[in-house]
Amino acid sequence: MSDLRIAVLGVGIMGADHVDRLSSRISGARVTVVNDFLTERAEAVAADIPGCRVISDPLDAIADPDVDAVVLATPGPTHDKQLLACLDHGKPVLCEKPLTTDVESSLEVVKREAELGKRLIQVGFMRRFDEEYSQLKSLLDAGEFGTPLLLHCVHRNPAVPPSFDSSMIVKDSLVHEVDVTRFLFDEEITSIQILKPATNPGAPEGIQDPQIAILRTASGKHVDVELFVTTGVAYEVRTELVGETGSALIGLDIGLIRKGASHGRSGSATWGGQITPGFRERFGRAYDIEFQRWVDAVRSGADSGNYVDGPAAWDGYAAAAVCAAGVESLRSGERVDVQMVARDSIPGA
Repeated sequence: MSDLRIAVLGVGIMGADHVDRLSSRISGARVTVVNDFLTERAEAVAADIPGCRVISDPLDAIADPDVDAVVLATPGPTHDKQLLACLDHGKPVLCEKPLTTDVESSLEVVKREAELGKRLIQVGFMRRFDEEYSQLKSLLDAGEFGTPLLLHCVHRNPAVPPSFDSSMIVKDSLVHEVDVTRFLFDEEITSIQILKPATNPGAPEGIQDPQIAILRTASGKHVDVELFVTTGVAYEVRTELVGETGSALIGLDIGLIRKGASHGRSGSATWGGQITPGFRERFGRAYDIEFQRWVDAVRSGADSGNYVDGPAAWDGYAAAAVCAAGVESLRSGERVDVQMVARDSIPGA
């Protein structure tokens, strides 16, 4: 089978990283088209890729006959039109989060895809492909912790761009813990509350940082998340699962730490390691796994109509719904119920 021909839309830090990944570490694919609102940036990226062209209009890039599949690393507000164009042309797409920037347009994308009877949209929640998260999920599914009860999460960044505001801490940072919660527990989040501790004196003026998110799932599981995006230190993402027979902690750059009994045997734990400087170092391997599995799924998807191996359009919609409720809670300080349509009301979603 010939290589999958891919258009990468948006070649800033993330998109350019994906172009390099597809060109140097992913088998069965090559980048044939790039697009960016900064033409010079797109041209600089394309110059390093044999046979790659720049197409200035993103919708023309999607429609181009030399493109089999699309990677969206464009700004969130452009996603809905670009995703609908991918669906119109029947082209599989890996879309970096968010699916779209509001609940209504995310739901419209889910419905449009369902009408096609094909799964074409994968959402770039890369933590599902991280080896530590995968290990934790496998242990959880095997019943190693008994009934899972609690999830404690930490999400820290050294700094954020000047354009960042308080609501983006929910929409751009917390969104990953939202997906992790749904991934690990296999159930929806039904309510969220954002607490506002004393603000970091080093945070840009007007930004509420840190924030504490309290999530509750459909079966009553509790999830708390510390969000602190102006630490000035390093990039830290930790997740601790607590169950009836033990617990496990990931994100310390030393592998999964487990406490408690395992099949009647006493557990053990270790400690040590260094903090990774940024998200690309922490999750670089996860991105590689994510992209290879997506390419493989697209190449084999024609027989089944499923071009996805990972989080799909519904997962993007669910995350958007939780984050919308989170932004509302950030403003009010109250617990807010998550408003979502029932999944079974959309056949094929």
